[in-house]
Amino acid sequence: MTYVTYLLRTLYGFYGWSVFALCCVCALIVTIVVPGEARRHRITAGLSRAVFILGGVPANVTGAENLPEGDSVVVANHASFVDGILLNGYLPGRFSFVIKGEMRDIPLVHFVLRRSGARFVERHEQGRSSRDARQIVKAAVGGQSLGFFPEGTFRREPGVGRFRPGAFVAAIRGDMPVVPIAIQGTREMMPDGRMWPWPVRPRMHILPPILPDDPAFESHRMLAEASRQQILAVLGEPDLCKVSDENSNED
Repeated sequence: MTYVTYLLRTLYGFYGWSVFALCCVCALIVTIVVPGEARRHRITAGLSRAVFILGGVPANVTGAENLPEGDSVVVANHASFVDGILLNGYLPGRFSFVIKGEMRDIPLVHFVLRRSGARFVERHEQGRSSRDARQIVKAAVGGQSLGFFPEGTFRREPGVGRFRPGAFVAAIRGDMPVVPIAIQGTREMMPDGRMWPWPVRPRMHILPPILPDDPAFESHRMLAEASRQQILAVLGEPDLCKVSDENSNED
């Protein structure tokens, strides 16, 4: 990397964090003073979109026509810290996003997310995890559109890992289509282990929905794998489940 490139990326990093901080402050004010969850969600979604637009990297979204008009469950691959901001900014306001329960331990972040309509699921404490899962299924049965990152976490290396069952159990119980979304570019923008953003334009591919009359809806495992394979086909990244199985066989 040349000195000029390093300098430009450093300057962009300062600018990117400044934009993000400004939008976060605005989101906090909105969640405190604006009445009505739906109204708060619309405004914070606009602020999420502003992070990319003001940062000079507006997202390239394809396949918007694939989103059903009614309620549905969205599932996306997870590659970076910014994935949640991306989905919140570029999906319709009817979606509530399911976020890892650890965010409850960060009071200010938890407050903003909760007031914006997010739902939380505990991953490590069995009792709370079961209770959170029941609440999410109840929301799905009640017709609430939900967004998930079913891998549960992200990693620095390219690839798509195993999908956890929660999103697919909720879709089956709620009799709602599952819409896979393939996210590209966010890993390059801000990968795991690097907190300095680079100006990479993210891409969001909204793929054809898997409808409740599809044979994949026979079980949450089949539905999860069908969704995962659709995403892998677009990304062209390694299937980390196969890599893990191959490594286990070698051992």
